[in-house]
Amino acid sequence: MKKTNTITLRVPEELKERIENMATLQGVSMNQFALYAFTKELSELENSQYFKKYLKGKKKEEIIKGFDDVFSKVKPRNVDQWDTL
Repeated sequence: MKKTNTITLRVPEELKERIENMATLQGVSMNQFALYAFTKELSELENSQYFKKYLKGKKKEEIIKGFDDVFSKVKPRNVDQWDTL
């Protein structure tokens, strides 16, 4: 495991209580829950930045055509009834 570091955060009391409550519901420590929440949000922000950069300058039609090209390569197959729209 990589070396860990300590961060001291000042948060509003109401937010601290919400973190404590959610950690309790999840059956984990406040620290573990906060680490999960930070990691999840950071990953979402990084993914958003990646796609904004990747799609920058592309037209909507070009993006849709790309999806259509990929989906056209998927072979038809039988799908269970519970998995249909």
